Amino acid sequence: MKLRATAVMLMLCAGAAGAQTVHKCTADGKVTYTEQPCPGGTVIAVPDAPAADKSAAAELKRAKKQADALEKERHKREAADERENAAASRVAAARHQKCEKLRLDKKWADEDLRRVQPQHEERARIKAQRAADKLKLSCGS
Repeated sequence: MKLRATAVMLMLCAGAAGAQTVHKCTADGKVTYTEQPCPGGTVIAVPDAPAADKSAAAELKRAKKQADALEKERHKREAADERENAAASRVAAARHQKCEKLRLDKKWADEDLRRVQPQHEERARIKAQRAADKLKLSCGS
């Protein structure tokens, strides 16, 4: 079936060059198309190709120009989105790094508070509380 459709398309394209006669031949159950007559074949007249439509060519050119402009605009938007995503990723990474540093500072301040000598306990408690406040303010945890 695919071969038959391809043959018909080839003949139709060949007919576009000028009016031709195509012969449909059947041999051993197989159908072929040829320019040469065959015994028991059927003649198929191929019409002339339609005249070129100048307005269609102009419309095609206009549509192609519009498609190119739309594709260029899409590429610009994609590039802007990529830059925006990269910037957001950098900001998120910096925030994550800052929060990790604040968590570590709080952990160390809590450890210092547990190991501090009694006379320095108030100072260590204030330091641990400030570390917790900074972490909560910056990272919400």
